[in-house]
Amino acid sequence: MFSNIVVGFDGSEPSQNALKVACDLAQKYGSAIHLSHTPVHETVAFALGAVAGYHVATTMPKPEEIKEASDKVFAQAQSIADAAGGAKLVPHVGGGDPAHDMLDCANAVGADLIVTGRRGLGNLTALMMGSTSAHVAHHAKCACLTVA
Repeated sequence: MFSNIVVGFDGSEPSQNALKVACDLAQKYGSAIHLSHTPVHETVAFALGAVAGYHVATTMPKPEEIKEASDKVFAQAQSIADAAGGAKLVPHVGGGDPAHDMLDCANAVGADLIVTGRRGLGNLTALMMGSTSAHVAHHAKCACLTVA
């Protein structure tokens, strides 16, 4: 039923839950799991263990910080997948808007399903303009599952 599952992952608890559900489905259907991660200020700061004095809103992360944060996010995701049955994740790093990057990933891999968390580490703009999961569900060409 599902050959390729794309999971949006930013390290937040809802994205962890989405990955666990995707791993369960992947075991049942023998699916490949493609992990879509787009490093943005909030996710880079979160992955690097933001501490007091780290100015998330005003300081652009350096390329090496973005790479380090992405590596940590993917390691965290693989650890979750290993605990949920050992699915091998295929990482995809976006460079723009998380929703658009996830949709681009889904189109590129021929996804049958996109799984997202209900709320992630999105910014204040998302509260006013709509969440990543809502945008993905509205524009996807495949089934979508939003996990709390």
